[in-house]
Amino acid sequence: MKKFLEEFKQFALRGNVIELGVGIVIGGAFNNIVSSLVHDIIMPCVGLLVGGVNFTALKIDLKAATELQPDVTLNIGVFIQSCIHLFIIALSVFTCIKLATSLYKPKENKP
Repeated sequence: MKKFLEEFKQFALRGNVIELGVGIVIGGAFNNIVSSLVHDIIMPCVGLLVGGVNFTALKIDLKAATELQPDVTLNIGVFIQSCIHLFIIALSVFTCIKLATSLYKPKENKP
C-alpha cells in the first residue's frame, strides 16, 4: 500500500497533472466569459440584424400544455444560440493557440 501511495504522489505532483488542473480551472472561467459574450453581446446584435428576433424564444410547439403536463417544444432558438456559442469558443481557442505558437516559434534570421 505504501508503494502505491508513493507512486500516486509522484503521478499527482508531476508537472503535467498540475498544469492540467490549472487549465481546467482557467477553462471554466473562460467559458463564463465566452457565455456572457454570446448571450449578452453577440446574440442581441444578431437578433437585431434579423429583425428583432430573440433566438431563445424560437420554438416549435409539439404538444400544448394541459393541467397536468407542461407543453412539449423543440427549442430551436436555444440550439442556434448553442451553435453560435460553439463557433465563438472554437474561434477563441484557435486564436489563443495561434498566438501561443507564434510566441514560442523560433525566430528565423533574415538577411
